[in-house]
Amino acid sequence: MQRNELAQLLQDLLDGHTSMDKAMERIGLEPYLETGQGLNLDMRRGIRTGIPEVVFGAGKSKKQLFTAVKHLAGRQQKVLVTRLGADAGNALAQEFPEGRYFEVPGLFELNSSIDLDHPWNGEAEAMIISAGGADLPVALEAYACLEFFGHTPGLVSDVGVAGLHRLFPHLPKISKARILIVIAGMEGALPSVLAGLCPVPIVGVPTSVGYGTSLNGITPMLAMLTSCAPGISVVNIDNGFGAACFAFKVLSR
Repeated sequence: MQRNELAQLLQDLLDGHTSMDKAMERIGLEPYLETGQGLNLDMRRGIRTGIPEVVFGAGKSKKQLFTAVKHLAGRQQKVLVTRLGADAGNALAQEFPEGRYFEVPGLFELNSSIDLDHPWNGEAEAMIISAGGADLPVALEAYACLEFFGHTPGLVSDVGVAGLHRLFPHLPKISKARILIVIAGMEGALPSVLAGLCPVPIVGVPTSVGYGTSLNGITPMLAMLTSCAPGISVVNIDNGFGAACFAFKVLSR
């Protein structure tokens, strides 16, 4: 149950459209739902934190994924599953044909209105800036998560430091944002560049894109953490979801 659902339930109770017993039954759900398959779904996370339960798909069996989606959707909740390979994602899409699997970011959604089709918004309160085209899976994960949380983000892709002039036409609109999610692999320089140019707080997202000494994202992560440009926070490697959560909480205050 999300905040708007709870508010509607209480309004229905005041208006006499539901009974006290039915309202108590809904509100009195256990703080988590034990579904079997080793899963305990956090049904009240949205009320506590503003961010609803999202299923982390990597490492889970198809039975676990089917169970999680079934129980979340059965309570008329929006469903988002992250970090899915093509096999698991397509299996979910087949099992729940009313949902949709997005192959590039590895996401499955149900009961939501996520739209990742190009062209993306070029101006928004939360702008996602991707250094390279190879970083797009992480960028689209952040984009989709913000949409799932109810916020419309913007996205500018492939404007990294190898051709920094590509960034300049976007700077006026980027500078109007309230927060930037800046995604980069290789040497991870783009968050530092933008922090030195824009008056906007930045969430740096290192990616595992790069050659040998990028060390699967460790090099860009350390570069972002040691940046001399102030105003950068850094999330874990490839963690577009975490960056979206942070940005959404900032924008929601």
